[in-house]
Amino acid sequence: MKNLSRLLFAMLLVLVCSNVNAQDKNNPWQVTIGVNAVDFYPVGEDYPQGEYFDEYFNATDHWNILPSLSTISVSKYLGHGITFGVAGSLNKIDKFGDESVDDWSYYGVDGTIKYNFLDGTTIDPFIGLGGGYTWVDEIGAGTVNGTVGLNVWFSENIGLTLQSAYKHAFEDYLSSHFQHTAGISIRFGGADTDGDGVYDKDDACPHVAGLKEFNGCPDADGDGIQDSEDDCPNEAGLAEFNGCPDTDGDGISDKDDACPTVAGIKALNGCPDADGDGVADGDDKCPNVAGPAANSGCPWPDTDGDGVLDKDDRCPDQPGTVANNGCPELSEAVQKSLNAYAKTILFDTGKSTIKSHSAEVLQNITDILKEYPNSKFTVEGHTDSVGSASSNLKLSESRAHAVKKYLENNGIDGSRLSAKGYGESKPIDSNKTRAGRANNRRVEINLVK
Repeated sequence: MKNLSRLLFAMLLVLVCSNVNAQDKNNPWQVTIGVNAVDFYPVGEDYPQGEYFDEYFNATDHWNILPSLSTISVSKYLGHGITFGVAGSLNKIDKFGDESVDDWSYYGVDGTIKYNFLDGTTIDPFIGLGGGYTWVDEIGAGTVNGTVGLNVWFSENIGLTLQSAYKHAFEDYLSSHFQHTAGISIRFGGADTDGDGVYDKDDACPHVAGLKEFNGCPDADGDGIQDSEDDCPNEAGLAEFNGCPDTDGDGISDKDDACPTVAGIKALNGCPDADGDGVADGDDKCPNVAGPAANSGCPWPDTDGDGVLDKDDRCPDQPGTVANNGCPELSEAVQKSLNAYAKTILFDTGKSTIKSHSAEVLQNITDILKEYPNSKFTVEGHTDSVGSASSNLKLSESRAHAVKKYLENNGIDGSRLSAKGYGESKPIDSNKTRAGRANNRRVEINLVK
């Protein structure tokens, strides 16, 4: 019997050492090693026992206990609280009911299906039903067994198992009896492919080492966001940015920030705008002075200081007025002076050819027009009422075009000039006198407004 006890202990040592990674409640295997007590008394038979459960806890008078390793069981978790196990036990019988006997040997091999009521809890009660074969001294017989018991788990894989089994013999020559067992239980066998301490059954990432709080999935950057939900799994970041960092603290994650090390604004993708003109400092040629984007963030210049920006100023080097697009406006005095000169232009009688001694007058007119390079003028021809209206209209038009052509030939852009004849339709004096008719024969040069 001593050798058999040693054999049982060696079997247990091999099982435990080969499964040192055991820990989780999901581990399917359980080994229990301990001691057993055999009681032939309280099983309801006349000899040598008493009534059922009579003196059930009378260990001193009725229990046969071998003071060494005397039982070992191995069970497999099948699911839904059900396990199947096989147990082997040995004992020495010196109390047969109320009688003393001479050290009978006791051996039992049993198979049991158990149901755990509170599977996965610290206090884990169970019931079981099974059968086996028991030898008492030289007598052996099959038994049907009913079991009740309790597991108390100290940790995820180590616990205390207490159970009591009623073993009813199929043969009259073997007495029915109770066998009580107390032992240390070890659970093991759960697969942990990635070695992260989370068994594959509960590991959402069974092939990649991870953390228990993420069901076995990794958090490579340690920011508290598992890699599968982390937009920046290799850089520690913030939950509000799905695990991405915001180095400059401007509320824009680095991956979306065009200037990740300098605080900026969302409208410019995280880049700063010191002057608030809507142009990022990196693209702003005048970062400390507000200016439009069209001018690279710099204010438009006004070279002549007339209040019209150079970009809109048709005369950027000459002060002018806003109404005249930055160019100087023709004053009434200048307009009168211009027409005073124009009225002195002389033509050959009845013709549109300009007399040579009008060259000085035309030069004065040209000089005035050049002072207003962006102003447009119309050259108007007028006649007196002598002759037919149609001939007078034709003559006035040809004279107006003659003056226009002269001005163009002397440096005035033709696009600034237009010519039109009015004939005798716009007199400024009476056509009944010689002096009046002379006044009506004239050329006017007027500003086009």
